[in-house]
Amino acid sequence: MNTRREIVVAGFGALLLLRPASATPEAMQAAITAFTGGAPLREGRVVLDVATLVDNGNTVPVAVRVDSPMTAAEHVQRIAIFNEHNPGTEVAVFHLGPRSGRAAVNTRMRLATSQRLVAVARMSDGSCWQHSVDVVVTLAACIEGG
Repeated sequence: MNTRREIVVAGFGALLLLRPASATPEAMQAAITAFTGGAPLREGRVVLDVATLVDNGNTVPVAVRVDSPMTAAEHVQRIAIFNEHNPGTEVAVFHLGPRSGRAAVNTRMRLATSQRLVAVARMSDGSCWQHSVDVVVTLAACIEGG
């Protein structure tokens, strides 16, 4: 028969095992490669608009816009936002088409700590474009138990 102390210790141990692991720069790069299908990334056309100094990582406004005419022949198919140190590397994926009118998305996200954010746009011709921003967070979010 187990004592109450043994049951409590076992419960805390189980919680530690269930705690989400932090992403790594390598995991972020693997997620970007999966998103692009291995296509080479180019700089330009994408603008990731996020503050470089964030006081509170609990709600950070993020905007991404892509220079594209958004016609049937040339448009943005998907925009994704990736991060280095949150529990998951892929923050969001937005699906667009020529009827979207413009290639611009806005959202809010949580940041676990200071890290690099990367926005990637996949175009209808198969090319992929990126922009990254290093963000310094003074009060972190996404940290459970620590």
